[in-house]
Amino acid sequence: MPISKDSPHKTAEPLPLRPHHLLCTEFFKGYGYSDGFSANMSEVISMLNADDPAVTLTAGTDIICRKCPHNSGGRCDSCEKVGGYDLAVLELLWLCEGDTALWSELKKAAQEKIISAGKLLSVCGDCQWFYICGK
Repeated sequence: MPISKDSPHKTAEPLPLRPHHLLCTEFFKGYGYSDGFSANMSEVISMLNADDPAVTLTAGTDIICRKCPHNSGGRCDSCEKVGGYDLAVLELLWLCEGDTALWSELKKAAQEKIISAGKLLSVCGDCQWFYICGK
């Protein structure tokens, strides 16, 4: 099923989400940069899966980044590295920054076109957390 870029959404405003976080949320195990980051990540994943909100793909900080120690005043201090992950995900999903779709549609597309297709290593193989995801 193709992703509908104009999906109806359940909340008034779509939630911002970095494209590479579609992958991170699949493999998150409770490890993280800090307790605050891990707690936020767990809450976000639970909310996304329970509510299936619309999300807008962004290259900026998002709802997961808000508790990340690399978030420096709303800007990722690792933006060059993670920006590459974002671009790779967008290319493989045939999407663009600013596209909006339901969480479930984006999650399914990432699973089919990246994870199940064996492309995870090429997207984010140099990530410090890849040892968890790449198993």
